[in-house]
Amino acid sequence: MPIRQLSETMINQIAAGEVIERPASVVKELVENALDAGAGRIEIVTAGGGLNLIRVTDDGSGIPEKELPLAIARHCTSKLADDIHDIHSLGFRGEALPSIGSVARLSIRSRTANGDSAAEIGIEGGRVSAVKPAAANRGTTVEVRDLFFATPARLKFMKGERAESSATSDVIKRIAIAFPAVRFTLAGSDRSTLELPATDDSPEGRLRRVAQVMGADFPANAIAIDAMRDGVHLAGHVSIPSFSRANALQQYAYVNGRPVRDKLIAGAIRGAFADVLPRDRHAVTVLFLTLDPAIVDVNVHPAKADVRFRDPGLVRGLIVGAIREALANAGIRAATSGAAGMMAAFRPGAASYAHPGPANGHRGYEAAYRASGFAGFDPARSPQRPLDAGSANGGFGENDQAAFAAGSLHSADARAGQDEAAETLLGMALGAARAQVHENYIVAQTRDSLVIVDQHAAHERLVYEALKNALHARAVPSQMLLLPEIVDLPEEDAERLALHSETLARFGLAVERFGPGAVAVRETPSMLGETNVQQLVRDLADEIADNDTVDTLKERLDKIAATMACHGSVRSGRLLKPEEMNALLRQMEATPGCGTCNHGRPTYIELRLADIERLFGRR
Repeated sequence: MPIRQLSETMINQIAAGEVIERPASVVKELVENALDAGAGRIEIVTAGGGLNLIRVTDDGSGIPEKELPLAIARHCTSKLADDIHDIHSLGFRGEALPSIGSVARLSIRSRTANGDSAAEIGIEGGRVSAVKPAAANRGTTVEVRDLFFATPARLKFMKGERAESSATSDVIKRIAIAFPAVRFTLAGSDRSTLELPATDDSPEGRLRRVAQVMGADFPANAIAIDAMRDGVHLAGHVSIPSFSRANALQQYAYVNGRPVRDKLIAGAIRGAFADVLPRDRHAVTVLFLTLDPAIVDVNVHPAKADVRFRDPGLVRGLIVGAIREALANAGIRAATSGAAGMMAAFRPGAASYAHPGPANGHRGYEAAYRASGFAGFDPARSPQRPLDAGSANGGFGENDQAAFAAGSLHSADARAGQDEAAETLLGMALGAARAQVHENYIVAQTRDSLVIVDQHAAHERLVYEALKNALHARAVPSQMLLLPEIVDLPEEDAERLALHSETLARFGLAVERFGPGAVAVRETPSMLGETNVQQLVRDLADEIADNDTVDTLKERLDKIAATMACHGSVRSGRLLKPEEMNALLRQMEATPGCGTCNHGRPTYIELRLADIERLFGRR
């Protein structure tokens, strides 16, 4: 077949295959155009999951009548100057509208602020209609009907209406977080209305918008991030470790206000939380990167969801360092979701109205008490272990019963001394230990809450942090191999390993060049014991190529430290003295990351006094 020039319609349909993947892609492009036009209010209406109808209305600057034909022509844009690296808008390629018009029925109705009337233009399957007068308020309304009618094969790859509607909602939420001062409304016959009222562009306003999108519980479980390094500014919020999700769908990242799904940013978030979250849990994050447009390339893909940084190591280091510093400075905090679950567990079920007694439902209090099964309660057999129990078995001895009958367990002087000491502990974050129940859970009291601590999980984290600090405070002990292990690698991987040889040596791995395409391993970390050196070196080479780090080796050593901490911590079933419990609480308060154990489980749950009072109907 001879070489020939493709038609304009065919060119637009090929471009549409890259830009317009599904209805959500159309919504994204149209909403970004509205934001670039300075809109303060954007309304989106869909039908049939967006395949039948998408209508986006804004109150932006509008399009002059004479520019409407250019708006639907390829590579025509008002957002880009002569420098491709100086991009300050969401859109800039000039491909969205002609791509949509090549596969759907598209109409644009617009009116500028100074215009006496509106004008409208249409394009159907690539065929453009003439500009005609129309009635409209200031702004632009873009209507897309019968998406992919011109390329029916694409319809076979669409999911159900609910899935397409959900994808559209997700797109709107992602964009809305970056523009809190804009009001968004998403409605349609196939969905419930999503309304996001405008806030403001201050940090408080951004957090209110985040709460609108991610739920009111996120701000209560979030830590603020604000860091700067070499002209790159990072701001936003990340969740505390005990507030996590089973997937990464609630990780939002923005580069100069543009929503992105970047592998480097996702990997940096995962690395920052590696010590406090298990691999199957994901932090909830909203991060904004602001940097010079010249050092980030947003023109990687037509969908503009991917970016490329000139210095990826700088960006990754900034994200990891800022999050870890924020987690360390945040102190010890429990997720409010734990208290909510506790409240739900304590809340009684539906009351039964059937009475096994007389028809009138009246029975003596004594008979009801005995029927409940509590009549034979024996304090000596109770799993509770109060701190002020006098007898060795944790129950009440005869002397204690006599003292209790007299109205006091202790003398007035002893009680005054205890109250003074307890008052100081009540002001601490985890309060004063009051009891140990089921030989594993420490019950503590603060001035306005009740705290329940899993002693094994808490001590496991303390031991792990101590081991990890000792491990990284000095060079890791290494063991010399009887014969050096020669690992054949591509020349560029061998070069990368050689450049990181000093860092690897600190972790106990001695690597040196062995010809152009190989490295020789002479020492390995003692903690690893017998290990697959070939696989370890190749994994390190792959990670250095991807992220310019050697975290794989560090993670392996940390994993061994975590295993040692698990076996060396206080076991469940061990009875603790009051001073041991309080010492454990104080160490938790002083150790970063103690809200979760090495496996990502919460180490304690805090229940506010107000919540307890609600359980008993006192509020």
